[in-house]
Amino acid sequence: MPASNATSRFSDRVENYVRYRPGYPPEALRVLRDECGLAPDHVVADIASGTGIWTRMLIENGNSVFGVEPNAEMRQAGERLLAEFPKFTSVAGTAEATTLTDASIDFVTAAQAAHWFDRVRSRQEFVRILKPGGWLVLLWNERAIDSTPFLRDYEQLLLTYGTDYADVRHERTTDEVNQFFDPAPFQERVFPMRQEFDYTGIEGRLLSSSYAPGPEQPNYAPMLRDLRQIFDAHNVAGRATFDYKTRVYFGRLK
Repeated sequence: MPASNATSRFSDRVENYVRYRPGYPPEALRVLRDECGLAPDHVVADIASGTGIWTRMLIENGNSVFGVEPNAEMRQAGERLLAEFPKFTSVAGTAEATTLTDASIDFVTAAQAAHWFDRVRSRQEFVRILKPGGWLVLLWNERAIDSTPFLRDYEQLLLTYGTDYADVRHERTTDEVNQFFDPAPFQERVFPMRQEFDYTGIEGRLLSSSYAPGPEQPNYAPMLRDLRQIFDAHNVAGRATFDYKTRVYFGRLK
C-alpha cells in the first residue's frame, strides 16, 4: 500500500478513533515489565502512536515516550489528549524515518500499526535508533470474527461494504511479523479482551475503521442500515460485544 494512503486514511475519523477504539489489557504492559525488563527510566519510541491509546499506558508506567506519528490529525489529537504528561514528546515522523537520534531508544513499540509499515526499511530504522540490547514490541488487537452470531454478521458487513477490508485487515498481516525480527528471535503472548457497546458505540467503532465508507460514499447509508439491523437482531439488553485477542510480539533487535 502506498505510504501516503496508509498515512492519510484515518484523517477523517479521528474523533471516532479516540472515542471507540479499544485499549490494551494491563497484561500487555506486564509482559514488557516481567519478560523484557521494562523499567520507568527506559525511553520508548511508540511508532505510529496515533491518538496515544498505547502511548498513555507507557507514560503512566513512568516512561519517557516519543510518539512518532505521520498523520497530522491523529498526531494533534494525541498531543491534545496527552498534554498533561511532561514525559510525552510528539514527533512528526514515520516508521521508516523517525527523525530520532542513533542509539537513543530502549524500546520501540508499535500498537495496531506495524501492518502499515515497509518491513525492511522500518526494521533498519528501528535498529538505528535502538540502544544495544534494545527491544522491539509489536501489538495488535485481533477482533474475533465468528465467536458469536453478532460478530459473524458484523464480519459479513465488513466484507460487503468495506472499501478494501480484505486487503488491509491486520489479522492477515500478523502472520508476517517475523519479517520485523528476522534473524533475531521473538516471542508471542496472547491475552483476551472485549468491548461492550450500545448502538451508538457500535456505529462509532465501525466508522473508526479505515476501510469503512465515509458519508460521501454511496455505500455509507446502506452499511449503517444493515448495521442497525444486525444490532437489533443480536443485542442483549441494548448492548453488543466485540471480543479480541491481544497479541504481543517482542524480541531484541540488537
